[in-house]
Amino acid sequence: MPPLLNNPLTRRLLRPAVSLVEQRMDRVTAAFQKDLDALHHELADLRRQSYGLGLLLDHAGRDAHRMPTPTQVDRLVGEVRDVTGLPAERVRGDVTVAYRHLVALEALGAGGVGGSVSDVCGRLAALPVLAPARGGELEVLEVGTAHGLFAAALRRMLRQGGVEARLTVVDPLDSTPIREDVVRDNLALGGGRPDDGTATRLVRGALGDPAVRERVADRRYGVVVVNGGPDAAAARELAGPDAVVVLAADAPAPGLAPLGRVAETAYFRAAG
Repeated sequence: MPPLLNNPLTRRLLRPAVSLVEQRMDRVTAAFQKDLDALHHELADLRRQSYGLGLLLDHAGRDAHRMPTPTQVDRLVGEVRDVTGLPAERVRGDVTVAYRHLVALEALGAGGVGGSVSDVCGRLAALPVLAPARGGELEVLEVGTAHGLFAAALRRMLRQGGVEARLTVVDPLDSTPIREDVVRDNLALGGGRPDDGTATRLVRGALGDPAVRERVADRRYGVVVVNGGPDAAAARELAGPDAVVVLAADAPAPGLAPLGRVAETAYFRAAG
């Protein structure tokens, strides 16, 4: 007995049903192909956007990339909150503004800001809260500035909070390709003019040099940022009452009260 489906009468009876199934399959296939084509277009758009963002935010020309993940930002918000005591919502806003300043200044200036996104944004978000600003002014000392862009970003963050910073930047400026004129131009991006005597001054040399230390000892600083270990002890001597001192996380800090750590940076309070 021939198989049922090979029977001419059976095939004639099933032909309408088979035709209907084929039509429905064609419609499903067409719809699937349409969705697949749309996904291909979206993927191509995402690749173009990713490439453009990579040109702006990847590690080229700087120590690290500028593309944080949500997990990294959440961790950063928690660490800054622990150090400053601010609510998480406020900290998240400050971290977002700090990130925008970081990206903007690295795009406008020459060179980059040393450190990871978390470390730099943590400093920019925490220091305006911790700094003992008096009368709307704040003396800031940065030891080791690289290209000068972090000091410029900090000045802008402080200004956003209604505080005008008088910056003193100490650096030997003896490493290639960093040049003094480049650092001066970058510092100007933060507002004010370098070496105008009030807003920003750039002191060339090492803080361990007695002549340099004497020159900058005319002020007591509310914020002392030390980018490197050798000058840490001298910088702490220049901290004013209740000043916040920023050191590498593993740097010794005798005589300073620890406030906490954010990323690779430790925060301390000088004696009042």
